[in-house]
Amino acid sequence: MSQVKFNEGRLAQVLVAPIVSEKGTMIAEKNNQVLFKVLRDATKPEIKAAVESLFKVEVESVRTVVQKGKAKRFGRSVGRRDHVKKAYVALKAGQELNIGGGV
Repeated sequence: MSQVKFNEGRLAQVLVAPIVSEKGTMIAEKNNQVLFKVLRDATKPEIKAAVESLFKVEVESVRTVVQKGKAKRFGRSVGRRDHVKKAYVALKAGQELNIGGGV
């Protein structure tokens, strides 16, 4: 597979934040995956390249899901939260990525 070059500035913006939750922690322990909130227009190859360049680990696969924003009330008017794209990044065997704020 040929290596595709991505804009370094773009890669720095692709990963918005790690998602630290109970589900994310369970997935990390069970499947050696890490959960990230990413830009809505980010592609899987971009996400893979961003994780590999920022954290210096090898990525096996990337799965994405778009979570629709909830409808919420703001006083009288009804608004909606933004849609969020999440990336489940599977690391290769032996690779480890420690993001969590452990106690």
